[in-house]
Amino acid sequence: MPSVDTGAPARPGAFSDRSVPSNRRISLALFAVGLATFSLLYATQPLLPALTADLGVTPGRASWTVSAATIGLAVAVLPLSALSERFGRRTVMTCSLAVAVAVALVLPFAPNIEILIALRALQGAAIAGIPASAMAYLADELPPRALVGAVGLFVAGNSVGGMSGRVLTGWAAEGWGWRAGLASVAVVALLCAVVYRLLIPRARNFTPASIRPTAVLRVVRGHLSDGLLVRLYSLGLLFMVVFGAVYTVIGYRLVEEPFGLSQGLVGSIFVIYLVGTVSSAAAGRLVERMGRRGALYLAIGTTSTGLLVSLGETLTAVLIGLVLITAGFFAGHAVASSSVSRTAKEGKAQASALYQMAYYLGSSLGAPLGAIAYHAAGWSATVAFTLGALVLAAGVTLYATRRALTQRRLEAARSC
Repeated sequence: MPSVDTGAPARPGAFSDRSVPSNRRISLALFAVGLATFSLLYATQPLLPALTADLGVTPGRASWTVSAATIGLAVAVLPLSALSERFGRRTVMTCSLAVAVAVALVLPFAPNIEILIALRALQGAAIAGIPASAMAYLADELPPRALVGAVGLFVAGNSVGGMSGRVLTGWAAEGWGWRAGLASVAVVALLCAVVYRLLIPRARNFTPASIRPTAVLRVVRGHLSDGLLVRLYSLGLLFMVVFGAVYTVIGYRLVEEPFGLSQGLVGSIFVIYLVGTVSSAAAGRLVERMGRRGALYLAIGTTSTGLLVSLGETLTAVLIGLVLITAGFFAGHAVASSSVSRTAKEGKAQASALYQMAYYLGSSLGAPLGAIAYHAAGWSATVAFTLGALVLAAGVTLYATRRALTQRRLEAARSC
């Protein structure tokens, strides 16, 4: 039976040096779409205290404006990735971005929390067509030596989008309310969509494939039986549990004493996302120097150190902690996600979609569980919860290391 992801052996010369200008266009286009994706997906995160106060809802209820979007994405990402096999990665990304921006333009007019949550779920489902299709598009269109760097730039676009969207909504909300905050991020996403559409070239190496459900299921089963892919999926989930918990709760911590920051200043804290831009773009160099598992150990250690530093009761300690958490998270995410693209021999879009499902399931779990921990026992409880997730991530990586060492010994014994 043919693979669902026919994916594209490159035609002769497709990855020659003459393709470099086009490769740059691809990277910049994907940076723009990544920026739009994260600015929309987490648009309500810095607004949670304002939503709690204005709509008269509990923090747990307000946090569902974040979780609904990530759950919508996790549910829809696999079906939409399958559609990208039939209709093309670029087409699916374009349609997904158009719907997500259209919903963003409606969000400021939501009359209550229930409709806001429902619209956010729809927006998350629309966004789902972007991440897996983007990874598969890059794997199809770029030479292997350029793939990790391009994926890193896409993830960097995510970090810039996450930062700019949160900063913009925070200050707009302080001046004119949370509705103005959501409107401002919708305009930014619309501009990014225009840039993406102007830059993205037609696919050179894509061949439409059948999307028969049986074929899709066969490929998915194959991915889920691959131990390496399953470990990468679990790492994406665990990293995102940590990140989702930290950045959902941090706004509540900083508006309370001893910090007492305003909504605009809380939004400005997200400028720390720029650290993620650097660390994700550097992921390729980390893998070259330390190997995949070495880079993952470094990411886990950096994130853990940041969590411990953030326990300090000064704003300086919190900011340093957030810098380390952000750097470690984005480096780990870039390494794990690019490894999925390289590991999958077939069904690349489905492999990436499964990673995205795990990743955003982690966000959907981390946000409410981190909020519950915080409102039950304070920031130290959130740190304990997230450190537990990182211990599991370290265990997964250690297991992979031991398996690799055992395999090397066996191969050495056979060669004797």
